[in-house]
Amino acid sequence: MNAAAPQPKANMGRPEPRIDGRLKVTGAAKYPSDMAVENPAFAVLVTSAIARGRVTALDLAEAKAVAGVLEIFTHENTGALKPVPLSGALSASTSIQNLGPEIAHDGQIIAMVVAETFEAAREAAYRVKATYASEKPSATFGSAGVEEEKLDEKFPAVGDVDAALDKAAIVMEAEYGTPTQHHNAIELFTTTCQWNGGRLTVFEPSQFVYGLKNSLATCLDIDPDSIDVISPYVGGGFGSKAQLTPRTSLVALAAKVLGRPVKLVPTRDQGFTIATYRAETQHRIKLGARKDGKIVAFEHDGKEITSRPDPYSVAGVEDSARMYDFGAVRTKVSLVHADRNTPGFMRSPPVVPYIYALESAMDELAVKLGMDPVQLRRINDTQKDPISGKPYSSRSLMQCYDQAAQAFGWSQRKSAPGAMQDGDWLIGWGCATAVYPTHTGPAAVRVRLSPDGKVLVQTACHDIGTGAYTVIGQTAAEELGLSLDDVDVQLGDSTLPAGPVAGGSNTTASACSAVMQACAAMREKIFRAATTQNKGALAGQPMTALSLAEGRIDGADGTSMPLSELLADANVGEIDEYAEFVPHGVKSNAAKNLFKGKIAFAGGSHGDKLMYAMGAEFVEVRIHKRTCEIRVPRIVGAFAGGRIVNPRTARSQLMGGMIWGISSALHEATEIDKGAARYVNDNFADYLVPVNADIGEVDVIFVSEEDSDVNPAGVKGLGELANVGTAAAVANAVYHATGKRIRQLPIRIENLL
Repeated sequence: MNAAAPQPKANMGRPEPRIDGRLKVTGAAKYPSDMAVENPAFAVLVTSAIARGRVTALDLAEAKAVAGVLEIFTHENTGALKPVPLSGALSASTSIQNLGPEIAHDGQIIAMVVAETFEAAREAAYRVKATYASEKPSATFGSAGVEEEKLDEKFPAVGDVDAALDKAAIVMEAEYGTPTQHHNAIELFTTTCQWNGGRLTVFEPSQFVYGLKNSLATCLDIDPDSIDVISPYVGGGFGSKAQLTPRTSLVALAAKVLGRPVKLVPTRDQGFTIATYRAETQHRIKLGARKDGKIVAFEHDGKEITSRPDPYSVAGVEDSARMYDFGAVRTKVSLVHADRNTPGFMRSPPVVPYIYALESAMDELAVKLGMDPVQLRRINDTQKDPISGKPYSSRSLMQCYDQAAQAFGWSQRKSAPGAMQDGDWLIGWGCATAVYPTHTGPAAVRVRLSPDGKVLVQTACHDIGTGAYTVIGQTAAEELGLSLDDVDVQLGDSTLPAGPVAGGSNTTASACSAVMQACAAMREKIFRAATTQNKGALAGQPMTALSLAEGRIDGADGTSMPLSELLADANVGEIDEYAEFVPHGVKSNAAKNLFKGKIAFAGGSHGDKLMYAMGAEFVEVRIHKRTCEIRVPRIVGAFAGGRIVNPRTARSQLMGGMIWGISSALHEATEIDKGAARYVNDNFADYLVPVNADIGEVDVIFVSEEDSDVNPAGVKGLGELANVGTAAAVANAVYHATGKRIRQLPIRIENLL
């Protein structure tokens, strides 16, 4: 074992290497854009140069004159495409599913050129001349013309907040903000479509092939069963590839019209506007507390940017309101409609912005109280929902704080801002809570055991870099007493049993629970055969006394027989088990609806108990006294996520999340031209992300936790957990180093000069 493959603790599996690791590092793993098709045509998008108005004319003469151009698709010849509503269909936006002439945001697709070669298509795309009737756009918070909409959902509330604040000894009130951020996965938003008669095959990186299949069928007005979506590997998604975007239906239509496959590889800058992003947010928080640190009132007012036509929101008060024992609680969320493309899922969508605001406010309250920020959280820790009184299924937050604080050396912290220095460097230490709701969804799986003891697991869920192939394979291997080398896993194909969306940190919990269900049925068949046959060492033994290990069946009396011998004696070709797992708390038809592209989740704040994964993060920053350069030499995070199926892949996810959190705090922001409502830094040169030199020591600690309530696998999910509290921990450390409280992310040199 080593740092990358940690020694398993209680309730943890083995840190097996990724079963797809060699394929990826050797280039043998086939991503959707790698899929070969015969005689493809190539597509290039043309996008709007304005953010609001309409296209009054499209001059295509020069573009069509380019040698090799096959067709140019515009609003005039794509009327066959049907709109897919935002709600319930996992479409990226109603505002960008047509090619005009109305323009709802900058970078909206207004045409697609298809040619014999990519170069010809690109040349022709440059020659498309659009004439616009432009209107003054509204870009962001505070822009003239934005429309604010107060959501009428019933957000968490309890008690009389105003009365509690009046009686509080200390009241802390502040406003916080987070910027627009874009996913920028290495793999671009590629699509290849190929028709074979009336059957359509789509090769596209997808976090939900069944959702893409069904939404696309609606758009094309065809039977979903006539569409296959293939996406065995995804080169990063972070939420941006969970939805139908307008490019897919355009490419599908073009392939049908032209009678040949069509391949589209949009540019990096087009990815900023043809897909989704993390919406910018504003928060006003009030905390009232007694002098001993007990919080008596909490108010959280959130605002989120969205597009003109769409009501997309993440409304993270659902989670922030339950973080501590607040006493009286009042929350609300408003949408601000601007001339922008519609936001969407981005790693930890609700909690990243909302917990950033809360955890920053908790630090400010601790300063006002003259109290250690860890102690403030300890005083207000709770094992039940402050809103409803429901218990947590498990909550190991303070165990996370204890272990992370000890590893970090928090007891050596001097509380006064600026009190810790090293030469020309100011040293700041900060901490914050990480939290993510535990989601479990329906999943279908097929497990097939061959006579030679090899296992095939098939389910249409997805590996977006998280290690899904490996943990699903491990679960089957553990349940059937086999080596991981004996298991083959197939994912990311809509011809396989329906799997959950790769989002909400639910894949391991959902898919592995389904695998366990199928394997349990398979074990019963194996044990019945072993005990009821007329010969063999296990004949006549009770089924309940048998177990599987290392490719053999073991009896309680020490007798055993190889599994392959049993299968041969029973003359069994193979054992095939199909299972549909439906978690407690969702409707019984949820698995059938999954085949229709409909998602259902149990867990989080819903149900009889609250279900959340938790963590504590401690960060050290160093800030140069004269230049105000900010460095993060080390970060320590301790996390409790129920059963950890594979500590190696889990550590990778948690480490990546913390690094992303540092990026959110100090680097990432999509800059917006407020006059034109256009993204300025829509490229890798100007959109800042950390490089190796920006990241120092990253220490991941697993806190052992067992929770049988969350799902059969006991998994809470942690792919999105670790980047939740990091930005607040960094901001709190910056205050500790400098005495300056920066409430708007990201924190840059100019904020400290």
